[in-house]
Amino acid sequence: MDYAFEKDWISLERLMEERFGEPPDLTTMIFTVGLQECGQPFRSFKKDEKLEIMHVGVCTLLEPQGFYEALGTDEEGWPHFERKAEIPAVSKVEQELFMKRALVEYFAAWIAGG
Repeated sequence: MDYAFEKDWISLERLMEERFGEPPDLTTMIFTVGLQECGQPFRSFKKDEKLEIMHVGVCTLLEPQGFYEALGTDEEGWPHFERKAEIPAVSKVEQELFMKRALVEYFAAWIAGG
């Protein structure tokens, strides 16, 4: 077991709960990354916008592992990415752990300061 990762994950969950008032799930955390990267204030979003924000969150989290490359933003300020490598087929449990590790890496400075 990776105790340092587990400690950081618990810290991240606690920080997110303090910030948003309820325990976050993985989807909410990825959505938060997307919002942050899009520079969008929290507001009501249409379904297609929510999907785009989730996509930005996933691409941002997988970019350091070489799966995506940021291409810049369009005229409306939305980030765009290019897939650089195929994401390996893994079990749901492995996928969840992979995303949790990516979230801990993304929020590392917040975790360290929290």
